[in-house]
Amino acid sequence: MLFATWVAALNILVFAALVAAVIYLFVLIVRALKKYIGSKEMREEKQAVKRTLGETLKAHRTRCQMTQEFEAEALGVSRQTVSKWENGSADPSTTNLLALAKLYGVEAEDLLRGCGEQGGVMRRIGERELVARRCGRG
Repeated sequence: MLFATWVAALNILVFAALVAAVIYLFVLIVRALKKYIGSKEMREEKQAVKRTLGETLKAHRTRCQMTQEFEAEALGVSRQTVSKWENGSADPSTTNLLALAKLYGVEAEDLLRGCGEQGGVMRRIGERELVARRCGRG
């Protein structure tokens, strides 16, 4: 009889521990969901940064009067890869980013910050020689 009482008490204790664990997991899930929902602005900002990198790459390519095919051949990648970089669905590797910066005649940091406008590089320039020199061809 005493043994049965101990077994029943142990069963109740195990059940209570399981209930406490389930409640704790529920609280953790709720906290994680609240944090995820609260980070919506950060996710949107991150998405905008990706678009900005793609837009920056496309702006430099068109400023330098290059086609996607030419750029892809110069970097040893496919034209589809260059297209993915420009539309923001993929990012170039560090090696490719450095090669792009060299090809465009700008600093890699400027590509990442999206501030290729320093020194008026992104402005429409009528002087073809200046464009060629700033695109690493002069």
